[in-house]
Amino acid sequence: MRRYVAEAIGTFFLMFVITTTGLLATGAAPFAIAAVLAVMVYAGGHLSGAHYNPAVTIAVAVRNRLPWRNVPAYWAAQILGALGGAVVARYIVVDHAAAPAFTASGRALSAAATAELLLTFALAYVVLNVATSKETSGNSFYGLAIGGTVLAGALSVGGVSGGAFNPAVAVGAATAGLLNWPLVALYLAVQLAAGALAGLVFRALNPDDIAEVAAPETDLETQLADITTGLESLTMAFQGLPERRADSPRGPVFPELSHGDR
Repeated sequence: MRRYVAEAIGTFFLMFVITTTGLLATGAAPFAIAAVLAVMVYAGGHLSGAHYNPAVTIAVAVRNRLPWRNVPAYWAAQILGALGGAVVARYIVVDHAAAPAFTASGRALSAAATAELLLTFALAYVVLNVATSKETSGNSFYGLAIGGTVLAGALSVGGVSGGAFNPAVAVGAATAGLLNWPLVALYLAVQLAAGALAGLVFRALNPDDIAEVAAPETDLETQLADITTGLESLTMAFQGLPERRADSPRGPVFPELSHGDR
């Protein structure tokens, strides 16, 4: 259970910073997001592996460091955390102006999907090599490497795709009005594919480092009970929050990098 709580907490604060900096159009948003991801990786790494990203979770499972039966509960915790971060951030900055939600179409949509595929792969690939490889075991730089990958991605292609690189972030960003919902299904598909590809590439490059590391497993009934408890807690936590006004403007994930409508 504590692994899922750690995943929810880390993803909550990642999404909280993404949403607040997006709605406030903070110029240093990529740096703030990279920083919070790095510190949350350090904070939760010993508890859950600090994935905070369903694409990373699938990469770790393909790489054979996480039992597949634990993947649904990881994903549920991450999505719940992202939704919570988005809702709380919207509540806090409800009256602040922001740019329109990020969207793309035509040629720009293809470019956005490609950018999300490449940078999600890079992120998952870095996580596997700095946080799960026996060759880098016990290092102290893994959090900075992971945060740095997100920073590089945000600065390089944030204006092309909105810079999600994470299915939970894509769902949370759309909930917060930073990303258009029609993009979410496409982003989820390419991001999860990128995570799986990263896991396969790691296995190919490290054939002597793919033996499964023992990890405690929980049965499906226990995982479903944990997920139900989390949903009930989230519902109770956000009951009574004022709804956002329909005319409140919203912004993209990385507002200073995005080109808005395409």
